[in-house]
Amino acid sequence: MKTMNISLPPTLRSFVREQAVERGYGTSSAYIRELIRRDQDRQHLRGLLLEGGESPPSVTADEAYFESLRTGVRRRSRV
Repeated sequence: MKTMNISLPPTLRSFVREQAVERGYGTSSAYIRELIRRDQDRQHLRGLLLEGGESPPSVTADEAYFESLRTGVRRRSRV
Protein backbone atom coordinates (compact mmCIF):
# COMPACT_ATOMS: atom_id res chain seq x y z
CA MET A 1 0.00 0.00 0.00
CA LYS A 2 1.31 3.41 -0.94
CA THR A 3 1.34 6.12 1.68
CA MET A 4 0.06 9.67 1.65
CA ASN A 5 1.09 12.26 4.17
CA ILE A 6 -1.31 14.99 5.15
CA SER A 7 -0.77 18.03 7.33
CA LEU A 8 -3.27 18.82 10.07
CA PRO A 9 -3.32 21.64 12.57
CA PRO A 10 -2.85 20.48 16.17
CA THR A 11 -6.56 20.63 17.00
CA LEU A 12 -7.52 18.35 14.12
CA ARG A 13 -4.62 16.01 14.80
CA SER A 14 -5.78 15.65 18.42
CA PHE A 15 -9.35 15.09 17.30
CA VAL A 16 -8.34 12.33 14.88
CA ARG A 17 -6.25 10.58 17.52
CA GLU A 18 -9.08 10.78 20.08
CA GLN A 19 -11.65 9.44 17.61
CA ALA A 20 -9.37 6.59 16.58
CA VAL A 21 -9.00 5.51 20.21
CA GLU A 22 -12.64 6.07 21.24
CA ARG A 23 -14.02 4.25 18.21
CA GLY A 24 -11.64 1.31 18.46
CA TYR A 25 -9.48 1.90 15.41
CA GLY A 26 -5.94 0.59 15.65
CA THR A 27 -4.42 3.72 14.15
CA SER A 28 -5.34 7.21 13.06
CA SER A 29 -4.83 6.01 9.49
CA ALA A 30 -7.47 3.32 9.90
CA TYR A 31 -9.91 5.97 11.15
CA ILE A 32 -9.16 8.27 8.20
CA ARG A 33 -9.52 5.37 5.71
CA GLU A 34 -12.96 4.61 7.17
CA LEU A 35 -14.02 8.25 6.81
CA ILE A 36 -12.92 8.20 3.17
CA ARG A 37 -14.81 4.95 2.50
CA ARG A 38 -17.96 6.42 4.04
CA ASP A 39 -17.61 9.50 1.88
CA GLN A 40 -17.25 7.30 -1.20
CA ASP A 41 -20.43 5.44 -0.20
CA ARG A 42 -22.30 8.74 0.28
CA GLN A 43 -21.17 9.99 -3.10
CA HIS A 44 -22.23 6.72 -4.75
CA LEU A 45 -25.64 6.87 -3.08
CA ARG A 46 -26.05 10.52 -4.09
CA GLY A 47 -25.29 9.59 -7.70
CA LEU A 48 -27.89 6.82 -7.61
CA LEU A 49 -30.48 9.17 -6.12
CA LEU A 50 -29.79 11.83 -8.73
CA GLU A 51 -29.98 9.22 -11.49
CA GLY A 52 -33.29 7.98 -10.13
CA GLY A 53 -34.61 11.51 -9.80
CA GLU A 54 -33.80 12.23 -13.43
CA SER A 55 -35.41 9.05 -14.75
CA PRO A 56 -39.04 9.03 -15.82
CA PRO A 57 -41.50 7.61 -13.31
CA SER A 58 -42.33 3.99 -13.98
CA VAL A 59 -45.53 3.93 -11.91
CA THR A 60 -47.83 6.68 -10.77
CA ALA A 61 -47.57 6.73 -7.00
CA ASP A 62 -51.15 7.70 -6.23
CA GLU A 63 -53.61 6.42 -3.63
CA ALA A 64 -54.52 3.38 -5.75
CA TYR A 65 -50.86 2.40 -6.03
CA PHE A 66 -50.33 2.54 -2.27
CA GLU A 67 -53.57 0.69 -1.62
CA SER A 68 -52.42 -2.12 -3.91
CA LEU A 69 -49.19 -2.33 -1.91
CA ARG A 70 -51.15 -2.50 1.35
CA THR A 71 -53.39 -5.24 -0.06
CA GLY A 72 -50.38 -7.28 -1.10
CA VAL A 73 -48.81 -6.94 2.34
CA ARG A 74 -52.05 -7.98 4.02
CA ARG A 75 -52.30 -11.06 1.80
CA ARG A 76 -48.75 -12.10 2.56
CA SER A 77 -49.14 -11.56 6.29
CA ARG A 78 -52.09 -14.00 6.41
CA VAL A 79 -49.98 -16.85 5.08
